[in-house]
Amino acid sequence: MEELNIHIACKDGITILKPSGKLILDAVSELRRAIDDELLAGGENPKLLVDFDDVSMIGSAGLGILMQVHVSMIRNGGRLAIINTNTTIRHLLVRSRLITTFEHFDSESEAISSLTSSNSGE
Repeated sequence: MEELNIHIACKDGITILKPSGKLILDAVSELRRAIDDELLAGGENPKLLVDFDDVSMIGSAGLGILMQVHVSMIRNGGRLAIINTNTTIRHLLVRSRLITTFEHFDSESEAISSLTSSNSGE
């Protein structure tokens, strides 16, 4: 089984999670724990950016976790954004009709600029 590594950074008040590997099976629980830990530490109006640059595959459980986190973020006045989705992940998001659910940006700087603004960026 491939191990999931998660690099966590903070920039301009935004938590950036950069998982590396496949978001399937046990790795999904690992990602959820990392997100929960960061959200607990984030206070009010948490902002989370997930960078998929080093993720080669995401399963349905991974999408489910992203949806749960998205709902949790909205309830807490926060925002979740994603960047660097490869073709496979982007097609999965389109097929599952979740592509418009998540704020998606082309670069980290674009995401941070939008997430630090007071509006939703839309």
